[in-house]
Amino acid sequence: MRAEQGVTLSRLTKALRALDDSASRPATIEDVAKIAGVSIATVSRAIRMPEKVAESTRKKVTAAIARTGYTANAMAQNLRMQRSKMVMVLAHSIADPNFPGILIGLEKVANARGYGVLIGNTEANVEAEEKYLRFLATGMADGLLLLTGHLPVAGWAKSPANTFPATVSVAKPVAQDNFSYVGVDDANGAKLATDYLISLGHKDIAFISGSQGDIVSELRFQGYCNALTSQFKKSSPWRVQGDGSHEGGRAAVERLFIRDTLPTAFVCYNDDTAIGVISALNTRGFNVPKDFSVIGFDDIQFAGNMIPSLTTIRQPRVKIGELAMDALLDHLADPSRKPSKTLLHGDLVVRESCSVPSVER
Repeated sequence: MRAEQGVTLSRLTKALRALDDSASRPATIEDVAKIAGVSIATVSRAIRMPEKVAESTRKKVTAAIARTGYTANAMAQNLRMQRSKMVMVLAHSIADPNFPGILIGLEKVANARGYGVLIGNTEANVEAEEKYLRFLATGMADGLLLLTGHLPVAGWAKSPANTFPATVSVAKPVAQDNFSYVGVDDANGAKLATDYLISLGHKDIAFISGSQGDIVSELRFQGYCNALTSQFKKSSPWRVQGDGSHEGGRAAVERLFIRDTLPTAFVCYNDDTAIGVISALNTRGFNVPKDFSVIGFDDIQFAGNMIPSLTTIRQPRVKIGELAMDALLDHLADPSRKPSKTLLHGDLVVRESCSVPSVER
């Protein structure tokens, strides 16, 4: 009886030891493949090139990795391949109302293709930009999505493109043409806005610009000018300097009222500017749209909730983010790809801030 108990205890001890060894040993790719019910090659492909694996298979592999704890091993493999599977998004300000929508699109594609996203908020601070560049130089991010409209450091602008990490500019194009760009068609969007005011009967239309030298502001001003030229034989663009902010819109209106003549309508660089213009006109006792028509650009969240609700050009922000991330990850997969330029159509959203010109003026 004692002998039988000794044999049973010995077997139990061996079984427990085997369980301990199984729990303590690092998970292997074979473990992942067995649990996911796929081949080892499929697991490897799902980790290294997730875009080439069916979504259902990718989900099985991801679940098996989580169950086995193979994540750390996958990360080690990425390091051996000199890839971090992370990309950096460098933004002028995460408070920009366009940023959240673009980020949703960026992260949606990044997650689907096995990448993570790091966010750098620069606030136009050169030291902050340099810090993020040093971070990129460590290899902790494979590529850069640039929402600032300029290359991070002036010194890098003079360097050959191959000294840069893989880069795609988003929403604001950089001056250099050797980087891919994804954004809304600013010129055509502003032309669409101006054409709409002209269709209502407006001829004296002022453009309230963004900050001096802002490339997006220049593109939108060009679209405004194109509309005037195509509709009127003699057109005189009417530009008033703003800075892209609510206060900049208010200040632009105050400067206009020093003049003897006034426009009947305003095309604004963005919605924030338009909100400032409407606020300044209301403060002076004018009614929008009865006395003046105002149109914005972007269709930020607040645009439809103000009084009057703002007529504007809507940016397809989520789609911009999706296409930009695809462009960057495609370049990482194939560095020989040539830079591309993708412009998306902006939609006119008609609300309450525009009407026919007032006959009383």
